[in-house]
Amino acid sequence: MVDMSLGDNAPIVRVSKFKALLSLTRWREHVPYTIPVVVVGAMLALQQTGGKPDLRLIAVVLANVLAQAFAFMINDVADAPDDALNARKKARNMVSNGALTYREGMMSSWLIFGLALLLFAIGGGWTLVLGLLQLVLCYLYSAHPFRWKAHLITDVTSHALMLSGLLVMTGYFTYNNTPDAVWLIFAAASFFSAYGQFFNQIDDYEVDKATGLRNTVVVLGPQGTRLMMYGSLVLAGFCALAAIVSGIFPSWLAPIVLVVTFSCLLFVWDTDMRGNRAEGSGMVQKPVLLILNIVVLIWLVQRLGWLQF
Repeated sequence: MVDMSLGDNAPIVRVSKFKALLSLTRWREHVPYTIPVVVVGAMLALQQTGGKPDLRLIAVVLANVLAQAFAFMINDVADAPDDALNARKKARNMVSNGALTYREGMMSSWLIFGLALLLFAIGGGWTLVLGLLQLVLCYLYSAHPFRWKAHLITDVTSHALMLSGLLVMTGYFTYNNTPDAVWLIFAAASFFSAYGQFFNQIDDYEVDKATGLRNTVVVLGPQGTRLMMYGSLVLAGFCALAAIVSGIFPSWLAPIVLVVTFSCLLFVWDTDMRGNRAEGSGMVQKPVLLILNIVVLIWLVQRLGWLQF
């Protein structure tokens, strides 16, 4: 049973309600990948139809940002009792540390859910269906009594869909309902999200084990999960390469990617997306996201007719 009084009894942290709610969304952890992933889906659709972006793209991007915020918010609200047992997580979780009550966290989460659903509806019927599926998965992943994050298989599959795969598809189906080779990008995004899930689970191993979770890292152990993590990264790369070979991307993007990648390699990236000191594959998280954002922005500007290649 969830201790719903935890937020009221925990030592109060002196943070304004607005800052606490903003922190609860953990926007820094998802906005950098949410925006480009959704836009990639839309650009792939427009590449096939020859159309141009319109205001629906803004609505769907905002819908996905809010959906991801809902995922992180409902996760922190549901995890508040467990996070209170870990000093680092307690400091980050606004419900665990008392800056917000359980009721405030839950009410704000459902408000974000409703706003996201309204914005998904602007993208059309299929976008609304896919957006609703994303929001439902976000809830099932964290909320009691479902807690899909606490079980083998559902922890990774739900994470891969709600935090990547469905972002691509909501962007795509806003402008086109015949995906064809775009399924490869859907798969690539999903495998990359699975990589991220395995990466985070390894970081959370001790806490997850202590709280009795039976997710992938607890069942397989850190070494087995690390193999799954790198396997997912390889599969993501393979699907992305297959998509490129299939010709769904414009050819002029290739030199842009090379120039931006070379520029990013000139810098040292010593923290991952959580702000922890980066080791191994964690060192490429920020540069990869930076490359993705820059390239997608250039693609969007070109599709709008503001650049000619």
